[in-house]
Amino acid sequence: MASLVSTPFTLPANKVDQLSSFSQKHYFLHSFLPKKSSNASTSRTQSLNVKCVVAGNGLFTQTTQEVRRIVPENKQGLPVVKIVYVVLEAQYQSSLSAAVRTLNKSNKFASYEVVGYLVEELRDENNYKSFCLDLEDANIFIGSLIFVEELALKVKAAVEKQRDRMDAVLVFPSMPEVMRLNKLGSFSMSQLGQSKSPFFQLFKNKKKSSAGFSDQMLKLVRTLPKVLKYLPSDKAQDARLYILSLQFWLGGSPDNLVNFVKMISGSYIPALKGMDIAYSDPVVFLDNGIWHPLAPCMYDDVKEYLNWYDTRRDTNEKLKKRDAPVVGLILQRSHIVTGDESHYVAVIMELEAKGAKVIPIFAGGLDFSGPIEKYLVDPITKKPFVNSVVSLTGFALVGGPAKQDHPRAIEALMKLDVPYLCALPLVFQTTEEWLNSTLGLHPIQVALQVALPELDGGMELLFRWTDPRTGKSHALHKRVEQLCTRAIRWADLKRKTKSEKRVAITVFSFPPDKGNVGTAAYLNVFASIFSVLQDLKRDGYNVEGLPENSAELIEDVLHDKEAQFSSPNLNVVYKMGVREYQQLTPYSTALEENWGKPPGNLNSDGENLLVYGKQYGNVFIGVQPTFGYEGDPMRLLFSKSASPHHGFAAYYSYVEKIFKADAVLHFGTHRSLEFMPGKQVGMSDACFPDSLIGNIPNVYYYAANNPSEATIAKRRSYANTISYLTPPAENAGLYKGLKQLSELIASYQSLKDTGRGQQIVSSIISTAKQCNLDKDVDLPEEGVEISSKERDLVVGKVYSKIMEIESRLLPCGLHVIGEPPSAMEAVATLVNIAALDRPEEGILSLPSILAETVGREIEDIYRSSDKGILKDVELLKQITDASRGAVSAFVQRSTNSKGQVVDMSGKLSSILGFGLNEPWIQYFSDTKFYRADREKLRVLFQFLGDCLKLIVADNELGSLKQALEGKYVEPGPGGDPIRNPKVLPTGKNIHALDPQSIPTTAAMQSAMVVVDRLLERQKADNGGKFPETVALVLWGTDNIKTYGESLGQVLWMIGCRPVADSLGRVNRVEPVSLEELGRPRIDVVVNCSGVFRDLFINQMNLLDRAVKMVAELDEPLEQNYVRKHALEQAETLGVDVREAATRIFSNASGSYSSNVNLAVENSSWNDEKQLQDMYLSRKSFAFDSDAPGTGMAEKRKVFEMALSTAEATFQNLDSSEISLTDVSHYFDSDPTNLVGSLRKDGKKPNAYIADTTTANAQVRTLSETVRLDARTKLLNPKWYEGMLSSGYEGVREIEKRLTNTVGWSATSGQVDNWVYEEANTTFIKNEEMLNRLMNTNPNSFRKLLQTFLEANGRGYWETSDDNIEKLRQLYSEVEDKIEGIDR
Repeated sequence: MASLVSTPFTLPANKVDQLSSFSQKHYFLHSFLPKKSSNASTSRTQSLNVKCVVAGNGLFTQTTQEVRRIVPENKQGLPVVKIVYVVLEAQYQSSLSAAVRTLNKSNKFASYEVVGYLVEELRDENNYKSFCLDLEDANIFIGSLIFVEELALKVKAAVEKQRDRMDAVLVFPSMPEVMRLNKLGSFSMSQLGQSKSPFFQLFKNKKKSSAGFSDQMLKLVRTLPKVLKYLPSDKAQDARLYILSLQFWLGGSPDNLVNFVKMISGSYIPALKGMDIAYSDPVVFLDNGIWHPLAPCMYDDVKEYLNWYDTRRDTNEKLKKRDAPVVGLILQRSHIVTGDESHYVAVIMELEAKGAKVIPIFAGGLDFSGPIEKYLVDPITKKPFVNSVVSLTGFALVGGPAKQDHPRAIEALMKLDVPYLCALPLVFQTTEEWLNSTLGLHPIQVALQVALPELDGGMELLFRWTDPRTGKSHALHKRVEQLCTRAIRWADLKRKTKSEKRVAITVFSFPPDKGNVGTAAYLNVFASIFSVLQDLKRDGYNVEGLPENSAELIEDVLHDKEAQFSSPNLNVVYKMGVREYQQLTPYSTALEENWGKPPGNLNSDGENLLVYGKQYGNVFIGVQPTFGYEGDPMRLLFSKSASPHHGFAAYYSYVEKIFKADAVLHFGTHRSLEFMPGKQVGMSDACFPDSLIGNIPNVYYYAANNPSEATIAKRRSYANTISYLTPPAENAGLYKGLKQLSELIASYQSLKDTGRGQQIVSSIISTAKQCNLDKDVDLPEEGVEISSKERDLVVGKVYSKIMEIESRLLPCGLHVIGEPPSAMEAVATLVNIAALDRPEEGILSLPSILAETVGREIEDIYRSSDKGILKDVELLKQITDASRGAVSAFVQRSTNSKGQVVDMSGKLSSILGFGLNEPWIQYFSDTKFYRADREKLRVLFQFLGDCLKLIVADNELGSLKQALEGKYVEPGPGGDPIRNPKVLPTGKNIHALDPQSIPTTAAMQSAMVVVDRLLERQKADNGGKFPETVALVLWGTDNIKTYGESLGQVLWMIGCRPVADSLGRVNRVEPVSLEELGRPRIDVVVNCSGVFRDLFINQMNLLDRAVKMVAELDEPLEQNYVRKHALEQAETLGVDVREAATRIFSNASGSYSSNVNLAVENSSWNDEKQLQDMYLSRKSFAFDSDAPGTGMAEKRKVFEMALSTAEATFQNLDSSEISLTDVSHYFDSDPTNLVGSLRKDGKKPNAYIADTTTANAQVRTLSETVRLDARTKLLNPKWYEGMLSSGYEGVREIEKRLTNTVGWSATSGQVDNWVYEEANTTFIKNEEMLNRLMNTNPNSFRKLLQTFLEANGRGYWETSDDNIEKLRQLYSEVEDKIEGIDR
């Protein structure tokens, strides 16, 4: 077996903070590693000796086939039969090895040689060569569960060469390409999927399969051998032996495998033909049933099993209690029948030792939904026998690794209605390899065994490993202990009364300022908490002392108005002494390398650690501490994130061990816990998120439009993530000068042919300049006479721009949990849902239907309007107005007098199908669109009716109560409700998607359109030349919402397309010919967000392979910029072309963001170079598809050289709720100024933003987008009044937009001076507004003033001395006001 090479090196003390979490805390992994000597961490100034594990082949596992090779010692002249097998995991290794040894011991007919490969081992070229050599003299090949396409193709290529020569090829459930290799005498599956033979018809689906091909086969193994036995043909007999082989294989025991080998040998090995090799029929086990290691048999009846269980004499006293928790376990039959069940035994014994009864059920196929309903639900009462259920299969509930049926799984789990946990085996790595990996789990395992169970609503923990020598499974005892404790804690929520349950509500505060307590995306946090607590109180929870309203609740928690966290100014609920903290927090010593000895100076009074918050009866509202390093420029420069500080750890120790929470409720998107250092996926007990959350059931309210970060919370803090609505969207509308412009344009259209046309155009030009539109539209000089045609074009362009501003969607105000939007608030969302074609559902968009009515294509109208063709700008305005009017008429018919939507089902049936009575038909009858196609409209409005039901069907409070009562919360996708209304209703256990499903064909088509428009725009701005390199960003949420559009953009820039396998999964790419592409291949530098890295590591692998493939194409350099730059960089760096073509970058594993956002938000930076150093330090970690097991490796030189060739930077906006200044992520990942500093010519690249938030996709410059954002949000009365209606939180939202605008100035220099000037006029010069802001949230107002002064001080805003003096004076006043409040 290839060993891991341990290379010692000495780490200088100043690099301590950059250690991976594993290295920092290797002494804490007491379950696996030797204890660290007591003096090892006494001084931060000492050097640390760390062992760095170097993967021998750069892959995820170093195991080899040699541990599975058996060569007969004494052949005695007998024929030698060689068997080669390939399996997904090693559960058959022990049984098959035992069977072969038994046969060799008997020395009767033949000597058997056997060698087995785990499919993952075939990535290693040496192992693959060995596999091909082994096949050259093999008699029998066996394959099972080969579902990874790139490896399946390797198996196919190798076996195909030897197939005709071999005596038997047996492949059990695998990808169709591998299944077609089957050959047994005259029986073959080479025509699988095409054959018309009666045998293959038996395999065909009569209806949609719930668990794919394997379950079809399982049903046949019972009956087909009996039928085929009486058919005379050889083909029938060969088919019968194939089915018997499958029966033996699924039986899996050593005895079954002895008879399997005998049967195949005697029937198909020429040297053994004629010998009478007797074999027994397969020993048949139950297909489904209940198994317990101490039970006398498997049970097919739950009552019989419970009778046995209740009469056991070996049980402890806890188990005999009638109210003991009961945990259901879901097992794979193959592990039981092969005798590889010690990990199952460990879980059962641990649960029983902790006082929980168990009902362990199993299935022989890949559909576990039937056994759940049969054995875990009482058939009479329909109530569950269990309080929680844990799947130990490692797969989705229905369908295993191949094809899943999530609706069927959800249906079964909703009937069961208990918490559903999924535990994971280590399939592709040894324990040491996993422990030493910063990535954690293998990307393929993440795709198959993490992402897919999440779609069923599962939450994961690791629980077993496989001994590479024997193939036997063993429990990871620390993980099993935690898994069992968590399963019981979730079960306890089902058993405890509401009045005794203790709930810890955790709110966030970032940046660390009193004005920011209760931050969460789109959420009015305190109003929502108040709403939740009132509901829980009515429901029987103990919420003693709850104030009368949310304003008083804020006062209770904040207590003191001073801003900084470093002094005890919030309400202190608990003071934790250092000794108590160390006793309660076993990992506290691991924090000392970053933060020194406790208590430290964060959340501390110098002697004690302080927990902030307020308790009401059995409910605690606590304020989660911040990262702690956001104000320290030196720490922000570290390439890897620091551990949590002592105050952070003390908070979670308090929640679990002193307050003794039955559940923690993290309130809103998002904060720090799930982003603490540790493995990306597959936590160990040394990963900080795992240590912090401990064993507390974690319920987490997450914005429905942010499935990517919700998935990080699910994977890294074991959260049940419940979605909440974003605020209702409205059109931005027009105000002040923009409104005046609209009126002037209306006048021009009615009077343009009179003598007043020129005069009105002069007014339009003058007003447009006053509104700063001259930056977006080419305007002629005022007073210059222009022709009628030119006048139309000028007016058309201005009209198009203000239409763009007016129609932009923006969320108004903040959402309150449990308050669904009113019907009219849903109109703008419905109009935008109606604006998208949905070909997969046979729905044409409303603009398309209306455009058809006047004989036009909507795409043509969009393009023409963008160019400023006046008649088409007006036509588009008419289509937009008609769409809004028709949808409004439809919604009004669905509401009551209070404006709330009522009984949609009844309303819809009365509206639909009545011809002229249909409200949209009535509306259109008075417009030019009166002849619109009624059938298409009816289909569309039926869909909109369904969407309206979803928008108003709120279950956010209901789902929270289900989770707290230990019930199953229905899972559902997260994303943009306009693109995907299935995101609604909210209140679902939010999940992402199958990472191997993207990019979809539709996403690829959209990506091609955007790339073509980007390159077109860059050519226009760059003297007609293509950019040689584009630097761009990939976001996790964006790719979930758009099903991989930005991923597709990268592929199309370099001239590649994705290739789906036979199961529809995307794991391969192919180059598009230069002829088809019609342009050069554009080089890329891809910066993946940390969240994208965690969720889509397979796609990073795909992109890296694609770029390197393109770099190696033998093409002219002027047509392949990837190759051109890679060759230049290879020569400069002295590396090969593949390494020089490294282009896929992100953070180090377990770290997130460039920290530029933290520096800007906390004003903790000196100059722009410092921000650029942060970006380079933290974002220069590359993924290497040639050595994926090494994780994210620092390659700063390659990163800098690649960036230095960029001529354009590029990001995507994909949904209306989030734009450039709404969140700090976008500027945090912007390299525009950085690229300018790296380029030899010092030229700043053009910066572009693709906007696909509407059907009319746009590519704008960054400065155009920032201006659009400022006009529609920060400076728009509709937006800021909507925010201020939320009170305290609303002021913070205004301040946040201004801070993020400064962020864009710092990273790109693309913010116009007038944006700051207008903001100052709006919020500071207006005395009434100024006083509202100061009185509502003085702390956030102080930060607003500070940001204005900082923008001026850093040179981003030039303004009058009077303005600056007023700001300084106000800052002094608000400081006094805050101190006065505190006194």
